[in-house]
Amino acid sequence: MNTCVTYEEFGTPHDVLKVSSLLKESPKKGEVLVRMVARPINPSDLIPITGAYSHRITLPDIPGYEGVGIVEEVGQAVSQEWIGKRVLPLRGEGTWQEVVTAPADWVVPVPDEIDDETAAQLYINPVTAWIICTEVLRLGQGDVLVVNACGSAIGRLFAQLAKVIGFRLIAVTRDDQHTQELLELGASTVIRTNESQLAPTVLEVTNGKGAHAAIDSIGGAAGTALAFCVCPKGHFLTLGLLSGQQVDWAKISRETQANVKLFHLRHWNQQVSVQVWHETFHQLISMIVNGSCILMTPSASFRLQDVRKAVRAAASAEGKSGKILLVP
Repeated sequence: MNTCVTYEEFGTPHDVLKVSSLLKESPKKGEVLVRMVARPINPSDLIPITGAYSHRITLPDIPGYEGVGIVEEVGQAVSQEWIGKRVLPLRGEGTWQEVVTAPADWVVPVPDEIDDETAAQLYINPVTAWIICTEVLRLGQGDVLVVNACGSAIGRLFAQLAKVIGFRLIAVTRDDQHTQELLELGASTVIRTNESQLAPTVLEVTNGKGAHAAIDSIGGAAGTALAFCVCPKGHFLTLGLLSGQQVDWAKISRETQANVKLFHLRHWNQQVSVQVWHETFHQLISMIVNGSCILMTPSASFRLQDVRKAVRAAASAEGKSGKILLVP
Protein backbone atom coordinates (compact mmCIF):
# COMPACT_ATOMS: atom_id res chain seq x y z
CA MET A 1 0.00 0.00 0.00
CA ASN A 2 0.98 3.62 -0.52
CA THR A 3 0.18 6.15 2.20
CA CYS A 4 -0.65 9.52 0.67
CA VAL A 5 -2.11 12.93 1.47
CA THR A 6 -5.19 13.84 -0.55
CA TYR A 7 -7.94 16.41 -0.70
CA GLU A 8 -11.36 15.91 -2.28
CA GLU A 9 -12.60 19.49 -1.95
CA PHE A 10 -11.00 22.93 -1.94
CA GLY A 11 -10.62 24.81 1.31
CA THR A 12 -8.27 25.61 4.17
CA PRO A 13 -5.46 23.01 3.99
CA HIS A 14 -5.65 21.88 7.61
CA ASP A 15 -9.39 21.32 7.17
CA VAL A 16 -9.55 19.47 3.85
CA LEU A 17 -6.35 17.43 3.77
CA LYS A 18 -6.61 13.80 4.78
CA VAL A 19 -4.37 10.74 4.83
CA SER A 20 -5.37 7.78 2.67
CA SER A 21 -3.96 4.45 1.56
CA LEU A 22 -3.85 3.59 -2.13
CA LEU A 23 -2.60 0.55 -3.95
CA LYS A 24 1.07 0.85 -4.82
CA GLU A 25 1.40 0.70 -8.60
CA SER A 26 4.49 -0.25 -10.59
CA PRO A 27 6.10 2.37 -12.82
CA LYS A 28 5.08 2.43 -16.47
CA LYS A 29 7.43 2.52 -19.43
CA GLY A 30 9.91 5.38 -19.08
CA GLU A 31 9.09 5.96 -15.40
CA VAL A 32 10.81 5.41 -12.06
CA LEU A 33 9.21 4.63 -8.71
CA VAL A 34 10.74 6.66 -5.87
CA ARG A 35 10.33 6.10 -2.13
CA MET A 36 10.22 9.59 -0.66
CA VAL A 37 12.60 10.66 2.10
CA ALA A 38 11.67 14.33 2.63
CA ARG A 39 9.33 16.93 1.15
CA PRO A 40 9.09 20.61 2.13
CA ILE A 41 5.84 22.51 2.54
CA ASN A 42 5.84 25.59 0.30
CA PRO A 43 3.19 28.28 -0.24
CA SER A 44 2.98 26.96 -3.82
CA ASP A 45 1.90 23.59 -2.39
CA LEU A 46 -0.81 25.08 -0.20
CA ILE A 47 -2.35 27.73 -2.46
CA PRO A 48 -3.83 25.21 -4.97
CA ILE A 49 -5.56 23.40 -2.08
CA THR A 50 -7.53 26.57 -1.31
CA GLY A 51 -9.06 26.51 -4.79
CA ALA A 52 -7.08 29.41 -6.23
CA TYR A 53 -6.34 27.36 -9.35
CA SER A 54 -9.45 25.19 -9.34
CA HIS A 55 -9.85 25.59 -13.10
CA ARG A 56 -6.78 23.41 -13.73
CA ILE A 57 -6.93 20.92 -10.85
CA THR A 58 -8.94 17.70 -10.96
CA LEU A 59 -10.14 16.38 -7.61
CA PRO A 60 -9.21 14.31 -5.73
CA ASP A 61 -5.60 15.48 -5.87
CA ILE A 62 -2.32 14.74 -4.11
CA PRO A 63 -0.32 17.90 -3.29
CA GLY A 64 3.44 18.42 -3.28
CA TYR A 65 5.73 19.71 -6.03
CA GLU A 66 9.17 18.78 -4.73
CA GLY A 67 11.14 16.46 -2.48
CA VAL A 68 13.90 13.85 -2.47
CA GLY A 69 13.80 10.07 -2.40
CA ILE A 70 15.42 6.79 -3.42
CA VAL A 71 14.62 5.00 -6.69
CA GLU A 72 13.01 1.69 -5.76
CA GLU A 73 11.82 0.36 -9.10
CA VAL A 74 12.08 1.25 -12.79
CA GLY A 75 9.74 0.76 -15.71
CA GLN A 76 10.51 -0.57 -19.14
CA ALA A 77 13.18 1.25 -21.16
CA VAL A 78 14.77 2.65 -17.96
CA SER A 79 18.24 1.51 -16.86
CA GLN A 80 18.43 -0.66 -13.77
CA GLU A 81 21.34 1.51 -12.68
CA TRP A 82 18.80 4.06 -11.38
CA ILE A 83 17.72 1.67 -8.59
CA GLY A 84 19.11 2.80 -5.24
CA LYS A 85 20.03 6.30 -6.45
CA ARG A 86 18.91 9.38 -4.53
CA VAL A 87 16.95 11.68 -6.82
CA LEU A 88 14.50 14.54 -7.15
CA PRO A 89 11.38 12.87 -8.65
CA LEU A 90 9.99 15.95 -10.39
CA ARG A 91 7.24 16.60 -12.95
CA GLY A 92 5.39 13.46 -11.95
CA GLU A 93 2.84 12.78 -9.24
CA GLY A 94 2.29 14.85 -6.12
CA THR A 95 5.16 14.21 -3.70
CA TRP A 96 3.10 14.08 -0.49
CA GLN A 97 2.94 10.28 -0.52
CA GLU A 98 5.20 7.38 0.41
CA VAL A 99 6.12 6.49 -3.17
CA VAL A 100 5.75 8.52 -6.34
CA THR A 101 6.28 7.80 -10.00
CA ALA A 102 8.06 10.29 -12.21
CA PRO A 103 9.32 10.35 -15.82
CA ALA A 104 12.90 9.09 -15.83
CA ASP A 105 14.08 11.73 -18.32
CA TRP A 106 13.28 14.53 -15.85
CA VAL A 107 14.57 12.87 -12.66
CA VAL A 108 17.51 14.78 -11.17
CA PRO A 109 20.28 12.77 -9.43
CA VAL A 110 21.51 14.23 -6.13
CA PRO A 111 25.25 14.11 -5.28
CA ASP A 112 26.44 12.74 -1.94
CA GLU A 113 27.70 16.19 -0.90
CA ILE A 114 24.11 17.43 -0.49
CA ASP A 115 22.07 16.22 2.50
CA ASP A 116 18.44 15.17 2.30
CA GLU A 117 17.09 18.35 3.95
CA THR A 118 18.82 20.55 1.38
CA ALA A 119 18.04 18.27 -1.56
CA ALA A 120 14.33 18.33 -0.74
CA GLN A 121 14.33 22.12 -1.32
CA LEU A 122 16.32 22.21 -4.56
CA TYR A 123 13.47 22.80 -6.99
CA ILE A 124 10.76 25.42 -6.39
CA ASN A 125 12.66 28.35 -4.86
CA PRO A 126 16.15 27.86 -6.35
CA VAL A 127 14.93 27.27 -9.91
CA THR A 128 12.43 30.14 -9.67
CA ALA A 129 15.03 32.60 -8.37
CA TRP A 130 17.66 31.53 -10.92
CA ILE A 131 15.34 31.65 -13.94
CA ILE A 132 13.92 35.04 -12.94
CA CYS A 133 17.36 36.58 -12.51
CA THR A 134 19.08 35.04 -15.55
CA GLU A 135 16.32 34.50 -18.14
CA VAL A 136 13.33 36.69 -17.30
CA LEU A 137 14.98 39.86 -15.98
CA ARG A 138 18.47 39.14 -17.38
CA LEU A 139 20.13 40.96 -14.52
CA GLY A 140 23.79 41.83 -14.81
CA GLN A 141 26.56 43.87 -13.23
CA GLY A 142 25.26 47.18 -11.91
CA ASP A 143 21.54 46.44 -12.28
CA VAL A 144 19.38 47.21 -9.25
CA LEU A 145 16.70 44.77 -8.08
CA VAL A 146 14.25 45.48 -5.26
CA VAL A 147 12.45 42.53 -3.63
CA ASN A 148 9.76 42.60 -0.95
CA ALA A 149 9.12 39.88 1.65
CA CYS A 150 12.86 39.39 1.38
CA GLY A 151 13.18 37.58 4.69
CA SER A 152 11.54 34.55 3.04
CA ALA A 153 13.39 31.50 1.76
CA ILE A 154 13.34 32.78 -1.83
CA GLY A 155 14.25 36.29 -0.68
CA ARG A 156 17.43 34.90 0.85
CA LEU A 157 18.21 33.25 -2.48
CA PHE A 158 17.86 36.56 -4.34
CA ALA A 159 20.35 38.05 -1.87
CA GLN A 160 22.87 35.29 -2.58
CA LEU A 161 22.37 35.49 -6.33
CA ALA A 162 23.10 39.21 -6.16
CA LYS A 163 26.59 38.28 -5.04
CA VAL A 164 26.93 35.46 -7.61
CA ILE A 165 25.65 37.44 -10.62
CA GLY A 166 26.79 40.91 -9.59
CA PHE A 167 23.56 42.90 -9.46
CA ARG A 168 22.62 45.12 -6.53
CA LEU A 169 19.79 43.96 -4.28
CA ILE A 170 17.58 46.25 -2.23
CA ALA A 171 15.83 43.94 0.23
CA VAL A 172 12.47 45.04 1.62
CA THR A 173 11.27 43.66 4.96
CA ARG A 174 8.67 44.70 7.51
CA ASP A 175 11.07 45.00 10.45
CA ASP A 176 14.66 44.51 11.57
CA GLN A 177 14.43 40.74 12.10
CA HIS A 178 16.36 39.72 8.94
CA THR A 179 18.49 42.81 8.29
CA GLN A 180 21.91 41.53 9.33
CA GLU A 181 21.46 38.14 7.71
CA LEU A 182 20.35 39.63 4.39
CA LEU A 183 23.32 42.00 4.33
CA GLU A 184 25.69 39.10 5.02
CA LEU A 185 24.07 37.00 2.28
CA GLY A 186 24.53 39.67 -0.40
CA ALA A 187 21.92 42.44 -0.13
CA SER A 188 23.40 45.92 -0.52
CA THR A 189 20.57 47.70 1.32
CA VAL A 190 17.70 46.63 3.57
CA ILE A 191 14.62 48.86 3.77
CA ARG A 192 12.30 48.25 6.72
CA THR A 193 8.78 49.39 5.89
CA ASN A 194 7.90 49.90 9.55
CA GLU A 195 10.55 52.64 9.63
CA SER A 196 10.73 54.13 6.14
CA GLN A 197 8.52 54.99 3.17
CA LEU A 198 9.39 52.55 0.43
CA ALA A 199 9.49 54.46 -2.87
CA PRO A 200 11.21 57.63 -1.53
CA THR A 201 13.86 55.48 0.16
CA VAL A 202 14.52 53.45 -3.00
CA LEU A 203 14.88 56.67 -4.98
CA GLU A 204 17.27 58.00 -2.35
CA VAL A 205 19.58 54.96 -2.40
CA THR A 206 19.55 54.83 -6.23
CA ASN A 207 20.36 58.53 -6.64
CA GLY A 208 16.88 59.28 -7.92
CA LYS A 209 16.94 56.67 -10.69
CA GLY A 210 14.82 53.90 -9.18
CA ALA A 211 15.37 50.16 -9.55
CA HIS A 212 15.81 48.36 -12.86
CA ALA A 213 13.38 45.69 -11.65
CA ALA A 214 11.14 44.80 -8.71
CA ILE A 215 9.79 41.43 -7.56
CA ASP A 216 6.57 41.33 -5.57
CA SER A 217 5.58 38.30 -3.49
CA ILE A 218 2.93 40.05 -1.38
CA GLY A 219 0.37 41.74 -3.61
CA GLY A 220 -2.15 44.19 -2.23
CA ALA A 221 -1.02 47.62 -1.07
CA ALA A 222 2.55 46.45 -0.44
CA GLY A 223 2.91 45.12 -3.98
CA THR A 224 1.35 48.24 -5.47
CA ALA A 225 3.82 50.42 -3.56
CA LEU A 226 6.71 48.32 -4.87
CA ALA A 227 5.78 49.14 -8.49
CA PHE A 228 6.53 52.81 -7.80
CA CYS A 229 10.16 51.91 -7.03
CA VAL A 230 10.88 50.94 -10.65
CA CYS A 231 12.54 53.29 -13.10
CA PRO A 232 10.70 54.23 -16.33
CA LYS A 233 10.53 51.19 -18.63
CA GLY A 234 11.84 48.99 -15.81
CA HIS A 235 10.26 45.65 -14.91
CA PHE A 236 7.70 44.92 -12.20
CA LEU A 237 7.36 41.16 -11.73
CA THR A 238 4.70 39.49 -9.62
CA LEU A 239 5.72 36.21 -8.06
CA GLY A 240 3.32 35.52 -5.20
CA LEU A 241 0.26 36.71 -3.35
CA LEU A 242 1.05 36.34 0.35
CA SER A 243 -1.56 38.96 1.25
CA GLY A 244 -4.24 37.13 -0.69
CA GLN A 245 -5.03 40.35 -2.56
CA GLN A 246 -4.15 41.54 -6.05
CA VAL A 247 -2.10 44.68 -6.58
CA ASP A 248 -3.95 47.73 -7.91
CA TRP A 249 -3.31 47.04 -11.58
CA ALA A 250 -5.21 50.12 -12.72
CA LYS A 251 -3.14 52.41 -10.51
CA ILE A 252 0.13 50.80 -11.64
CA SER A 253 -0.85 51.10 -15.29
CA ARG A 254 -2.03 54.68 -14.90
CA GLU A 255 0.71 56.10 -12.70
CA THR A 256 3.91 54.17 -13.50
CA GLN A 257 5.85 53.33 -16.64
CA ALA A 258 6.78 49.84 -15.47
CA ASN A 259 6.68 46.82 -17.75
CA VAL A 260 4.57 44.28 -15.87
CA LYS A 261 5.50 40.60 -15.89
CA LEU A 262 3.94 37.58 -14.18
CA PHE A 263 6.08 34.55 -13.42
CA HIS A 264 4.79 31.00 -13.08
CA LEU A 265 7.34 28.20 -12.88
CA ARG A 266 4.92 25.85 -14.63
CA HIS A 267 5.09 28.04 -17.77
CA TRP A 268 8.87 27.63 -17.85
CA ASN A 269 8.41 23.90 -17.32
CA GLN A 270 6.14 23.68 -20.35
CA GLN A 271 8.76 25.25 -22.60
CA VAL A 272 12.09 23.97 -21.31
CA SER A 273 13.93 21.10 -23.00
CA VAL A 274 15.25 18.09 -21.08
CA GLN A 275 18.80 19.27 -21.75
CA VAL A 276 18.26 22.80 -20.41
CA TRP A 277 16.33 21.36 -17.45
CA HIS A 278 19.34 19.29 -16.40
CA GLU A 279 21.81 22.08 -17.16
CA THR A 280 19.83 24.38 -14.85
CA PHE A 281 19.92 21.88 -11.99
CA HIS A 282 23.61 21.20 -12.60
CA GLN A 283 24.30 24.92 -12.21
CA LEU A 284 22.24 25.19 -9.02
CA ILE A 285 23.69 22.02 -7.50
CA SER A 286 27.20 23.30 -8.24
CA MET A 287 26.44 26.53 -6.36
CA ILE A 288 25.09 24.56 -3.39
CA VAL A 289 28.14 22.28 -3.31
CA ASN A 290 30.68 25.13 -3.56
CA GLY A 291 28.85 27.15 -0.91
CA SER A 292 27.91 30.17 -3.01
CA CYS A 293 24.24 29.44 -2.28
CA ILE A 294 22.95 28.07 1.01
CA LEU A 295 19.37 26.94 1.60
CA MET A 296 17.65 27.47 4.94
CA THR A 297 17.82 24.70 7.52
CA PRO A 298 14.31 23.26 8.02
CA SER A 299 12.71 24.30 11.31
CA ALA A 300 10.78 21.09 11.98
CA SER A 301 9.78 17.72 10.56
CA PHE A 302 6.41 15.99 10.71
CA ARG A 303 5.27 12.53 9.71
CA LEU A 304 3.14 12.34 6.60
CA GLN A 305 0.30 11.13 8.83
CA ASP A 306 0.50 14.40 10.79
CA VAL A 307 0.09 16.60 7.72
CA ARG A 308 -2.61 18.80 9.29
CA LYS A 309 -0.29 19.73 12.15
CA ALA A 310 2.48 20.27 9.63
CA VAL A 311 0.55 22.73 7.44
CA ARG A 312 -0.50 24.70 10.53
CA ALA A 313 3.15 24.94 11.53
CA ALA A 314 4.14 25.96 8.01
CA ALA A 315 1.54 28.74 7.95
CA SER A 316 2.84 30.21 11.19
CA ALA A 317 6.54 29.77 10.29
CA GLU A 318 6.59 31.07 6.70
CA GLY A 319 9.12 33.87 6.40
CA LYS A 320 10.24 33.52 10.01
CA SER A 321 12.26 30.29 10.01
CA GLY A 322 13.13 27.32 7.84
CA LYS A 323 10.78 25.09 5.91
CA ILE A 324 8.59 22.43 7.49
CA LEU A 325 9.41 18.95 6.14
CA LEU A 326 7.15 15.95 5.71
CA VAL A 327 9.16 12.79 6.36
CA PRO A 328 8.48 9.03 6.52
